[in-house]
Order: sequence, then structure tokens, then C-alpha cells
Amino acid sequence: MRFAVLGGGSWATAIVKMLCENLDQVTWYMRNPDAIEHIRREGHNPNYLSSVEFNTDQLRLTDTIDEAVRDADLLIFAIPSAFLVRELKQLSVPLGGKTLFSAIKGIVPETGKIVGEHLHETYDIAYDDIGVITGPCHAEEVALERLSYLTIACSDKKKARMVARALSSSYIKTKVTKDIIGTEYAAMLKNIYAIAAGIAHGLGYGDNFQSVLMSNAIREMKRYTKRLYNIDRNINHSAYLGDLLVTGYSTFSRNRMFGNMIGKGYTVKSAMMEMSMVAEGYYAVKSAHAIKEDFPKKVKTPIIDAVYKVLYEQKNAKKTFAALADRMS
Repeated sequence: MRFAVLGGGSWATAIVKMLCENLDQVTWYMRNPDAIEHIRREGHNPNYLSSVEFNTDQLRLTDTIDEAVRDADLLIFAIPSAFLVRELKQLSVPLGGKTLFSAIKGIVPETGKIVGEHLHETYDIAYDDIGVITGPCHAEEVALERLSYLTIACSDKKKARMVARALSSSYIKTKVTKDIIGTEYAAMLKNIYAIAAGIAHGLGYGDNFQSVLMSNAIREMKRYTKRLYNIDRNINHSAYLGDLLVTGYSTFSRNRMFGNMIGKGYTVKSAMMEMSMVAEGYYAVKSAHAIKEDFPKKVKTPIIDAVYKVLYEQKNAKKTFAALADRMS
């Protein structure tokens, strides 16, 4: 089974590192030819997780997406959701016949869909050939080889176990599940809640408020995912609650960082300009809000609503979060 990773950021770099623990060769597609030459010459990504050293004999590096897709059996997408459509427009070879796993934690802005749904509907890929890689796991801690956990979701559990084995190591523990829709939506929603945690921190709210915010967030996530895809899932599992907590509290969290800047008074544009990485939750909140507006029965999402008001309706963050605080229990 030939693996290819698509993406050049920190999460892609971490996934390549994990795969290199178990595979003789990994194809790695990134757009930046200068970064590729640097990796070939120096053995590390110059832009992300530069402390990770690669044995370049294990890497088949390319800046041509057709080449990466053509020669692989299993593709792992680690491209920010905001750029996925643009990248795949360059593709002229078929995705059919491949197994596709998404490590993208966001919504595709052009379609308002999670990545699995987008790939299924746009490229007619069967759901048995689509999987999800989610946390709780920060790329920065993978780089440091700190004990981390991954959840691998696929309706075909044989494929889920195969990917789990390829990513497992002494510092990576894995678990498989069939809940593709729930885990992927949870991975998207937790970024929104992390922005909320960041805004609250920027506004001066303390740990006591943050604990109540996270408690309300996991219940909101449960209501949202249940309305989307009602199966028997344990929302307290690490793929849901654990991923929410690490993204909401960690200093490595891009979404929390983005929210913190908004809470301190940055505009959305200025916060994005200052950050060198994409905050997936900014795009996710617009789609998550639109999706829930179309639910046949209304579901209460006060945190999503508050973040949406601040980011997209330019409502005053201090007043919006004061109103949110009164609604939480």
C-alpha cells in the first residue's frame, strides 16, 4: 500500500513523521518547490516543525499533485480546508480507485460541507473509501514525540486499522471508529469553540468561566452532531471531548490564538495577517451556522451563534460574550 500526504503545513509534516516510523517510503506533495529543495538538502521542513529531522531516502517529494495522486493507493489530505478546492482544481488524474483519508479539521467554504461529504459528492467516492484522522493531537507535540492520541474513522474498519497501524508508534496511540460524520463534524466544531475560548481569554475572562464554556461546548456539540447524524456515540470519548479540550486550552491552538486576538480588539483581517497559519474555525463558523439554520428542528447553539456574531456580523465582542455568559449553565 503506497501512501501519499498532500499538504506542506505543520499537520502534514507531523503526519509524514508518523508514517516514516513504519513505512519505507512516503510520497509528500507540497506546493512550495523551495521548501522541497530545502528538505532534500537539509532534511527538515524550513517553514513548519523545523525540529523534525527526516531521512530523505524515505521521502518521495513532489510539487506536482498529479504525480502524488497517480502513484499512491492511499491519500491523506492535510491541506487547509480553505485551499482544498483550489488545490484539487489542478488535478487531472482520477481520484476513483484510491482510498482517501482527511486530516483536515474544517469545512470546505465553497460547498459548506465537511471534507468527506465534499469528496463523496464532488468526486463520487464511496464512503467506504473515505476516512478521517482526528485527535486529540497537536502537531507540535508530535514533533516533540510527546505521547499523543489519534482517532481513525472509516466505515470500512479494515482500512481504518491499516491507517492506524501506519501512524502508530511508541508515542502515538490510535483507536478506530465507524463514526465518520460525527468525528469530522466534531473536529470542525471544536475549532469554533476554541475561538470562543480565545475571545473569552482576550476579554479577560478567567479559568472559572473557561471551564463552564467548555462544559457547555461539549453539550452543544452533542446536540449538533445528534441532529446531523443520530447514532449511539459517547460524546465524552477522546475524539470529541478530548479534541475539544486540547484545542480549547492549548497554547499551540491556532484557533484559540486567533480568538484571543479578536478578544483583545484585533479586526478579523488584522488577526489573520498577523498569524502565519490558517485558523480553520473562522471559515467553519459561517458554514456551521448556515447548516444549523437549515435543520428541520431548531437546535440551541449559543456559542456558535456568539462567535458568528462577532466574526461575521461585527458585533461587539464584550457585549456578545456578556450575553452568552448569562445563557450558559
